[in-house]
Amino acid sequence: MIGKLTGRLDYKASDHALIDVGGVGYVVHCSDRTLAALPGSGEIVSLYTEMLVREDLLQLFGFVTPYEKEWHRLLTSVQGVGAKASMAILGTLGAEGASRAITLGDATAIKAAPGVGPKLAQRVVMELKDKAPAVMAMGGTLDAAMDAVVEDDRPGDAAPAKPAPVRRPASNAQAEALSALQNLGYGPSDAAQAVAQAAENASDTADLIRQALRLLAPKD
Repeated sequence: MIGKLTGRLDYKASDHALIDVGGVGYVVHCSDRTLAALPGSGEIVSLYTEMLVREDLLQLFGFVTPYEKEWHRLLTSVQGVGAKASMAILGTLGAEGASRAITLGDATAIKAAPGVGPKLAQRVVMELKDKAPAVMAMGGTLDAAMDAVVEDDRPGDAAPAKPAPVRRPASNAQAEALSALQNLGYGPSDAAQAVAQAAENASDTADLIRQALRLLAPKD
């Protein structure tokens, strides 16, 4: 199983990139967002990967963060959601947007992804709504693991390899807020919904927690 690739970017196409790792070129399929985040040709790039293996097919799918990869795995666990549909959802909404939409039960947002119809969007929301909080809570841990891996990738005394530029996802703040709310006694589902809703306007983790607490406060 290939879980991560680091090498030079040969080129980017409409739905994939070719990464040269030690003279071997890997075709890695990516979402629109991931492709947009990659550097120019000839630059060093790092992608977390998921391999799809079938009798007549062998494909690699690439992700900038482990959090995005986990959402891909969760999305493709839904019947009718293949790798192509998952890439469309992540390319349209991003991992954080998909997380927020699913947690809030917003099938309309999922349906905005190309090729995803209303019935499939509703199925995604129904099947993943209860699983979303656990993935959100993993966000901070996964990002920390990613930082550690990047540090370990520095070869000996050579200059540090510069991986693809990464826009820090909101998953860190959301994971910390979700953990804080659960420590206060709120249920995972209620806490996740409040965090997802508050994340649209919060400026940082502390603000996210404050806004989520207001949403969870008993209404008169």
